[in-house]
Amino acid sequence: MNVVVCPRPGTLLIEQRPVPTPAPGEVLIRVRRVGMCGTDMHIFRGVQPYLTYPRVMGHEVSGEVAAAPAGSKLRPGDPVYVVPYLSCGKCNACRKHKPNCCQALEVLGVHRDGALVQYLCLPERFVFSAHGITLDEAAMVEFLAIGAHAVSRGDVTADQHVLVCGSGPIGIACALFSKLRGASVTVVDIRSERLSLCRDQLGIERAFRVDADMDARLLATTDGNMFDVVFDATGNPEAMQRGFSYIAHGGTYVLVSVVNADITFSDPEFHKREARLLASRNATAGDFEFVIECIRAGKIPVAHLRTHSAPLAELPAKLADWIKPESRVIKAVVEC
Repeated sequence: MNVVVCPRPGTLLIEQRPVPTPAPGEVLIRVRRVGMCGTDMHIFRGVQPYLTYPRVMGHEVSGEVAAAPAGSKLRPGDPVYVVPYLSCGKCNACRKHKPNCCQALEVLGVHRDGALVQYLCLPERFVFSAHGITLDEAAMVEFLAIGAHAVSRGDVTADQHVLVCGSGPIGIACALFSKLRGASVTVVDIRSERLSLCRDQLGIERAFRVDADMDARLLATTDGNMFDVVFDATGNPEAMQRGFSYIAHGGTYVLVSVVNADITFSDPEFHKREARLLASRNATAGDFEFVIECIRAGKIPVAHLRTHSAPLAELPAKLADWIKPESRVIKAVVEC
């Protein structure tokens, strides 16, 4: 089978490997779609902090069951999606029903080889039916689930002002699920085309470009109070630190981004606000199920988010272009 490998930053190669044989309890998946996300771009650039090379990328996965273990509810040909956070099921976090931050977590395509392949074997507990949605939609559930999980962590409610810093796919997901909860949502970014998408296609009316006047606009938007919940989805340490100044008194700051850096803030300002600081890592199977329900109900405009695609064999030639801002990628999907 064809496999796309990143042997070192800036390089992708196509290799031939044998089709894997599932171990007891594993499902053999015929991979059909793989969404490319910021993590994959970071791996390609060489700035992903939790990685060794070579690596097969890809963790936003949909496909069809090629073979299932005896007694499985899954059948050959069933459409499926994958929860790519391979948790141990035994540690303190897993026992507390938080496998998304498992102590021994392995993320598919990061800590172990991922889905840029034609066939993939995974334990059945990480493979779920995708009946009722398309394969394209199923490949986009993962990043949407990260946003849904973050919004749940932030405990967003309908009477709140919410700020999302960064309008890439995960920032968009945070904005969409905050909006579904009835919150008043504002998005900020440095990229005008992404802000236009938020306003024109996704129904997020307040989408501001980062510039010298932005803080004044944010104050005016909230009658001088700033925001009840702030989400950072920038992946930029300076932006993450600046976000502390946007928290309202009594507000919450949710760090969805992860960076290989120390984040500092003013303790007197933080205490003055009695602010709450939260990390949001990955998502749970329940978040995935919630996203699937929203897609089936037509509540998430998924079609506007898939902007680029290419066959697996063309990815080595495409990825370097997709990373460039002028390509205007929101979500690129690889067709296997």
